Amino acid sequence: MALSGAPGCRAGERGPRWRRPWKLLALGLLSASSVLAAAPGAGAMSREEKRRLGNQVLEMFDHAYSNYMEHAYPADELMPLTCRGRVRGQEPSRGDVDDALGKFSLTLIDTLDTLVVLNKTKEFEEAVKKVIKDVNLDNDIVVSVFETNIRVLGGLLGGHSVAIMLKEKGEYMQWYNGELLHMAKELGYKLLPAFNTTSGLPYPRVNLKFGVRHPEARTGTETDTCTACAGTLILEFAALSRFTGTSIFEEYARKALDFIWEKRQRSSNLVGVTINIHTGDWVRKDSGVGAGIDSYYEYLLKAYVLLGDDSFLERFNTHYDAIMRYISQPPLLLDVHIHKPMLNARTWMDSLLAFFPGLQVLKGDIRPAIETHEMLYQVIKKHNFLPEAFTTDFRVHWAQHPLRPEFAESTYFLYKATGDPYYLEVGKTLIENLNKYARVPCGFAAMKDVRTGSHEDRMDSFFLAEMFKYLYLLFADKEDMIFDIEDYIFTTEAHLLPLWLSTTNQTISKKNTSTEYTELDDSNFDWSCPNTQILFPNDPMFAQSIREPLKNVVDKSCPRGISRAEESLGSGPKPPLRARDFMASNPEHLEILKKMGVSLIHLKDGRVQLVQHAVQAASSLDAEDGLRFMQEMIELSSQQQKEQQLPPRAVQIVSHPFFGRVVLTAGPAQFGMDLSKHKAGTRGFVATIKPYNGCSEITNPEAVKEKIALMQRGQCMFAEKARNIQKAGAIGGIVIDDNEGSSSDTAPLFQMAGDGKNTDDITIPMLFLFNKEGNIILDAIREYEAVEVLLSDKAKDRDLEIENMDQKSSENDSHKPSSEEAPSESQDAGAVSEEPEEGVESSAVGDPDPLSPASTDSASVSTADPDPHAPGPAGAGAPEPACTPGDSQPQEENTQTEANSKTHWDSKVQPMESILADWNEDIEAFEMMEKDEL
Repeated sequence: MALSGAPGCRAGERGPRWRRPWKLLALGLLSASSVLAAAPGAGAMSREEKRRLGNQVLEMFDHAYSNYMEHAYPADELMPLTCRGRVRGQEPSRGDVDDALGKFSLTLIDTLDTLVVLNKTKEFEEAVKKVIKDVNLDNDIVVSVFETNIRVLGGLLGGHSVAIMLKEKGEYMQWYNGELLHMAKELGYKLLPAFNTTSGLPYPRVNLKFGVRHPEARTGTETDTCTACAGTLILEFAALSRFTGTSIFEEYARKALDFIWEKRQRSSNLVGVTINIHTGDWVRKDSGVGAGIDSYYEYLLKAYVLLGDDSFLERFNTHYDAIMRYISQPPLLLDVHIHKPMLNARTWMDSLLAFFPGLQVLKGDIRPAIETHEMLYQVIKKHNFLPEAFTTDFRVHWAQHPLRPEFAESTYFLYKATGDPYYLEVGKTLIENLNKYARVPCGFAAMKDVRTGSHEDRMDSFFLAEMFKYLYLLFADKEDMIFDIEDYIFTTEAHLLPLWLSTTNQTISKKNTSTEYTELDDSNFDWSCPNTQILFPNDPMFAQSIREPLKNVVDKSCPRGISRAEESLGSGPKPPLRARDFMASNPEHLEILKKMGVSLIHLKDGRVQLVQHAVQAASSLDAEDGLRFMQEMIELSSQQQKEQQLPPRAVQIVSHPFFGRVVLTAGPAQFGMDLSKHKAGTRGFVATIKPYNGCSEITNPEAVKEKIALMQRGQCMFAEKARNIQKAGAIGGIVIDDNEGSSSDTAPLFQMAGDGKNTDDITIPMLFLFNKEGNIILDAIREYEAVEVLLSDKAKDRDLEIENMDQKSSENDSHKPSSEEAPSESQDAGAVSEEPEEGVESSAVGDPDPLSPASTDSASVSTADPDPHAPGPAGAGAPEPACTPGDSQPQEENTQTEANSKTHWDSKVQPMESILADWNEDIEAFEMMEKDEL
């Protein structure tokens, strides 16, 4: 996404001022730059250093582009590890990622206007001739409408824009006669069949040869599309209409935008991630500024700039107000639910939101842009690249990095807006990391895992289209450019569209008078354009003062630990393996251990023992890494043994006819009463609440008061359920899994996590039962109505419970624990933060059993051998372990208790007739429940 500046209007003015709008902004940016650049101690980068870095960017581009042309063209993309082209159908399918490939030399088309920005006009002329001569747009292949629009249609239009500019200058492209525009129009017509829906939202895919509904199209059955997919068309389609005078393209794109706007959630003014293209119903109701929505917001603001339509600015401002009200939690940007915008939908962020600080610069809201950008930069400094997704405590959630350009884009815009040389240093870091970690002999390779430095055999076209464009512009001075970049607007793929299109072939009304807009506070529109008097209030250290508190935000949340100099991919050593990342089932990890002189021994009890012999290491450096690894493993083992203190809890049915004989294995909560510290537990009759999900105010408080509330999992956070039942007077709560058939027999227990906020206000105990165990209580209610349970950290002696009930002793006495524990099944409890609305589990199976040091002559550690099928940090897409692991410690089984139980049973004074009657009454149920006893 990009503009070279912000909308061209006076600060606070709502309407556009056309002709040369960019020039007005450029003056404002220069003013801002001069203020900040003059700051004492700002450490301005020398002109020579900027020139050197600019030349380095040119060399890097040449390395990537020349390898694509030599080893891949006319294929769509380069595979830089194997030095060949990626041709769809000839390589293993990568799923939706391959929908960008259409056998139309994608990378070359996507790179056309980059060549001109980088002053490579001769190469541009040759590339245009190749595209005209070689590219075929009539292939029988199904492609993404969104990707084809922004990369291919946008690439052709950007190429045409700079081609006619060069032709006007009189030195290059004198032969050019609009051939790229003709190809763009041909492609535009091939995309139009995707819009054949009642809503006007396009199908997500189209066959370039057969359209959508043709029998041979192999598409047209989809029902959903992402908001960005349908809302990121207006710039390219409107430009195509303005260039050609054919209005149909702009009309279709406007209709899609109008429909999304009408379907926004009216109370929050947010849009969801995925929408049904036929009904307009929101399929995914979470909302953010990252993947699935990002460029929809971007195109609303830029459509206002390019087309001069006030309605787009009003829509953008309405959405922006909602974003800053609900999603922005500086410096974080967290997804929320469109119907419950105060409720976070995720505990992680994806890397595509890195574009948003740049959009905020164009909006004129500089402070939050600086804050979020700085947070992202701290994550990059920790991992060298921005992971595809990372958690709110800055751990890796998805470890890949496909060389995305969004952070470089925001860096460029912040430098344009502030003139702060700090952002030149940020750009320098990006260049160094690309050369150090991503550069390979045949180009630049995407990172498969930012933690290990492993590569993926891909170099996406957007890397050439955007990354080098933004990095070069960051360091280029005006005299380095052969044209005025301020005369153009950047699309989301950084393709150039001339601003004079705003006054050309205006066949569409500028104002949609049928649409009602939300009335906003007037101050919202004060930020429609940058106002340097507001943005930089007499403080030359403005940007630095905002960044400073965030300098250590990442390391404070999750300490980086020991670092070491990491070399490039050639023959040098890779980053050392960390103990927290180790997986005994990973062959690559075992090979690294061998190199470090660490041996792995499988023990009979299922654990693995690690022993290091320094003399067996490949080098002294590897021996040091091995020693460090063993020290980390020992520390990790000790830490886990201290922290893994959340064993399974018990729900014991103590009322007639069970009398404590039925004990259900329950998962604990990370909030509320800690049952391990309240040995008596909590005892009470159970009651089903209304609504059953517990996500709103309880409507039957009289039935819940002084009882233990039963509720269903799903639709909101666990902590919200707890607060609602506590408010209704419940003394405890049991959440029953809504996943039919789930059982503690086959699944690891959950720890119910909080909602990311302070949960000290929750004082009642909360436990989690799987569906099978929960149904035992529900069935008991249906049969006996009054069912009393005991919530405790472990099962109480069932015989004492019976005796106490017969003697009608006090409730306190009935809670008295026995000196003997009932037998318990070993369970791992892994933390789960419930996903509202969708009810999707967000946690993986718990980590391996606690590590324990082994006594040997050399360094040695024993650890449980993890399940090779369980998700773990070794996989590229797996979440990184937390800074402080917290899996529960399995309990030991007591095999003696049951024998003792029989002895106690025979010695009871309770009449035998009563006992036999009880057993005859529930013997069937008891047999079925026997497995569930602890």
